[in-house]
Amino acid sequence: MRLLIVEDEKRLAVSLAKGLTAEGFAVDVVHDGLEGLHRAGEGVYDLVVLDIMLPGMNGYRVCAALRAAGNEVPILMLTAKDGEYDEAEGLDTGADDYLTKPFSYVVLVARVKALLRRRGSAGASPVLRVGGLSVDTAARRVFRDGTEVALTTKEFAVLEQLAVRAGEVVGKLEIMEHVWDFAYDGDPNIIEVYVSTLRRKLGAGLIQTVRGAGYRLVAS
Repeated sequence: MRLLIVEDEKRLAVSLAKGLTAEGFAVDVVHDGLEGLHRAGEGVYDLVVLDIMLPGMNGYRVCAALRAAGNEVPILMLTAKDGEYDEAEGLDTGADDYLTKPFSYVVLVARVKALLRRRGSAGASPVLRVGGLSVDTAARRVFRDGTEVALTTKEFAVLEQLAVRAGEVVGKLEIMEHVWDFAYDGDPNIIEVYVSTLRRKLGAGLIQTVRGAGYRLVAS
């Protein structure tokens, strides 16, 4: 499942991203409210962790703008403030939960998982379908024409990144940013190894190479 962290404290944002990545989530990070609104508005996220005090546009306004646009992505608000008024204001703008800094990382993970479970029980489908391929982002299982295909954690993460943008060209560096640890500075050509393995397991026609640009997942 894919999470977006909108937090201007960069050390905190990277720390949260590393921890949530270790929990099995695909995580993106931005440090500005306007950029957060733009990214969240793309509609590819299962949950947004949103700080209130942000440059560009504060978290209240980002949340209100997303809700006004009909975007129902679960939002967990973070703030250094404390008090009933702040919590009420955050929830009134459409946030689903609220966490005051400093907070326990364990509590944050529990809140994230609870919001995702709640969203799932409300009927949101975690399954991405491209032709005969089904990618269950919640259970982290993949099926090709009804038959389950076993993938490693990294293979699944690469496939998920292509599946959420099925039909679009996704660059190597974009995949790297979504799938690998923030500290990874290795050769981006490692993506070719994973794409080759995915083609072998799922069929060569599913993932197209777009020379000089990246890869595209299509219904073969």
